[in-house]
Amino acid sequence: MAGLTIKQEAFCQAYIETGNASEAYRTAYAADKMKPESINRKAKELLDNGKIAAMVAELQGEIKQRHNVTVDSLLAELEEARQKALNAETPQSSAAVAATMGKAKLVGLDKQIVDHTSSDGSMTPKPTTIQLVPVEAKHA
Repeated sequence: MAGLTIKQEAFCQAYIETGNASEAYRTAYAADKMKPESINRKAKELLDNGKIAAMVAELQGEIKQRHNVTVDSLLAELEEARQKALNAETPQSSAAVAATMGKAKLVGLDKQIVDHTSSDGSMTPKPTTIQLVPVEAKHA
């Protein structure tokens, strides 16, 4: 992408490889004498840069396309792993829970939402109900 420096491009590549902005910053820039807080702040500033964000999105898109990765394909893989964990000779409940949480995270359902207002508008907390619904795997 035009307009990025060599170090910015290196940061983008390292971020795609590691998924960690601070580690990507350490890889691309001379950060040996910097405090972790400074590295974190600088890495966040880079990710907030529109050109860098666009480059990261472009690289992520290329990876998704190259590997034919979709939300549906990942959900199917996680469901298959979950079923294998539950149906194993010795059920692996922690593996099943990890797969379920992976599915929730993938579709954005891993965020806890707390509403502190009641129906009358007061700040009295309302009871929260969480319902887990099994998802059927789609097989091609």
